[in-house]
Amino acid sequence: MQTGSRRGIRAYFDFKRWDFWSWVTFGVYLFMLAFIVYPLFSLLINSFFNDKGDLSLQNYANFLKLKYYYTALWNSFKVSALSTVFAILVGVPLAYVMTRYNVKCKALIQILVIMSLLSPPFIGAYSWILMLGNNGFLTRFMHDIGIPFTSVYGWKGIVFVFTLQFYPHIFLYVSGALRTIDTSLEEAAESLGRNAFQRLMTVTLPLIFPTLSAGALMVFMASFADFGTPMLLGQGFKVLPILAYEQFISEMGGNPAMASTLSVILILCSTSILFLQRYFVSRKNYTMTGMRTPKVQELRTLPKVLLTAGALLVACVSMIPQATVVVTSFIKTKGPVFHPGFSLNSYKEILFRVPKAIVNTYSFSLISIVIMVVMGMLVAYVLVRRKSKLTAALDALLMIPYVMPGTVLGISMIIAFNKPPVILTGTWVILVIAYVVRKLPYTIRSSTAILHQLDRSVEEASISLGVPPMKTFFKTTGRLMAPGVLSGAILSWITTINELSSTIVLYYGATATISVTIYSEVFTANYGTGAALASILSISTLVSLLIANKLSKKGLQL
Repeated sequence: MQTGSRRGIRAYFDFKRWDFWSWVTFGVYLFMLAFIVYPLFSLLINSFFNDKGDLSLQNYANFLKLKYYYTALWNSFKVSALSTVFAILVGVPLAYVMTRYNVKCKALIQILVIMSLLSPPFIGAYSWILMLGNNGFLTRFMHDIGIPFTSVYGWKGIVFVFTLQFYPHIFLYVSGALRTIDTSLEEAAESLGRNAFQRLMTVTLPLIFPTLSAGALMVFMASFADFGTPMLLGQGFKVLPILAYEQFISEMGGNPAMASTLSVILILCSTSILFLQRYFVSRKNYTMTGMRTPKVQELRTLPKVLLTAGALLVACVSMIPQATVVVTSFIKTKGPVFHPGFSLNSYKEILFRVPKAIVNTYSFSLISIVIMVVMGMLVAYVLVRRKSKLTAALDALLMIPYVMPGTVLGISMIIAFNKPPVILTGTWVILVIAYVVRKLPYTIRSSTAILHQLDRSVEEASISLGVPPMKTFFKTTGRLMAPGVLSGAILSWITTINELSSTIVLYYGATATISVTIYSEVFTANYGTGAALASILSISTLVSLLIANKLSKKGLQL
């Protein structure tokens, strides 16, 4: 048996017998090991060194002992948990109304909700500063009419912004589940005398728990990992990503070892939450036949108008940040002060002062998306058509970026590539690699979804006619995958051009992007130019979303 296994290993490493897909698998493994496993390993090792460079558990001891550190972890859990609860309270009723009743303007509401999700959280934070900050126009208005209101700053403001930003995750997940639920179970509950609210709480919500928990996990992870919103609104309220960033990049020289420790703790917490969600889902069986999907209930005029108004109100409130930055970008400003009248001066100023940031954003993102599309299609084919223990391990490896906050990724890459033999810090290459690593899993998921729907017989027919497998993929399979892959890639493009948390760690002056520049403009109270740059991102997001909708055969009906 041992001799046979040795022969198997030797045969596997006989490169002459490898085909194109074997080399693809090898190349992807090499990429993942170089830019995910190695940086994480460097981060972990670095966390065990103290200030003197000696191996020690002092950093972890300090985290557990010093209130300054462990309070940041508690703050992260507090704002993330509260944001998740409020997102559920907003997203579930909205999804129920949209899927079960014949409310008006469904397409418009859906577009507004998706637009609010795809806009970066820090733009929402910036917009609410303009409205509800210490000198915001809504703050001044409330003071003038005698309503006591301080400002949007602090942990309550962070929860408020996170809720409006991330409830679409709940809405989209729950909407899909409610459309496919088996209504016979609800009818059985009704026949037993349960009213509508009791049916919802005892039958409907428990049945969609796996989907609801997946959406809640997305909200929690996004809130837990976000850097921009707490940084803009916190005003002394520290969460773990901010603390890790400040420990790493400090005017007093920084403490990379402690930053590494905080980053490791961030990953451990994110991973624990992920496994906890999977554990609760796996405890029960949620299988349904799905033979009797729910019908849309016709409402009388008054309830229909009220529910439509309520759904539109939620969608419009979540779109206020985008509308605010667009409008204020055309108002005359002088530093932090807005003056009456409209002007294009803010746009003229950014074209004069920071044109490089605009060019960088789109060029870096374009290079990243090209790499993601090619890699995503190739990796998807390996995962779907060449299933083995090796590809299963690769699929698990690709899950790591899901639980890696952008700040942690940036810190790990600097630690790994700030010394020979490979020095990437200070170059645009490290930004592109970071974008690819963070967004590649999403492109792969959209590619595998399309590939699962394609019949193998098309490829087999091509190969039987003498076309090599590699050529068959690029001439046949790849072309069939292209529409779905491109629509998914455009959504990755949107998140890439808006990326802040990893960019803020990895950039230097010449490689600054729009998101980093907005962050700098807000902190220096240049609100007009910040609004102009944010408007460019918002318009880019809208155009990209419309293109994705055009490419997707299913449109926006997620």
